[in-house]
Amino acid sequence: MSLLKTIDTDPQFEPKRSNPTPERLISGNPSFKTWAQDVARDGMVNTGVWEATPGETRSIKGEIFEFCHILEGVVELTEEGGAPVTYRAGDSFVMKPGFKGVWRTIETVRKIYLTVG
Repeated sequence: MSLLKTIDTDPQFEPKRSNPTPERLISGNPSFKTWAQDVARDGMVNTGVWEATPGETRSIKGEIFEFCHILEGVVELTEEGGAPVTYRAGDSFVMKPGFKGVWRTIETVRKIYLTVG
């Protein structure tokens, strides 16, 4: 088993498809695709590619730490009590445990993610 993992930004296997839960949906009709590519044995660390179509949802991280690198598209994140921040292709950011806010997908977004928690 190799300890080196390349994240395929254009995976050719079928993604897991989902939609936001009703309590998380704010506006629009966003849909999500997740190409999980590596899960640690304890399930605490996950990596892969995620895609969302336009819409607005509540983002609640709980105890999860998430690193994101935007490959395509445009999103705007607004932390509770904060100002909106826009991220585009090439940008990276972290949502720390306890983050609560609004995730607004402006243009269909595809990102690499790494979650710990």
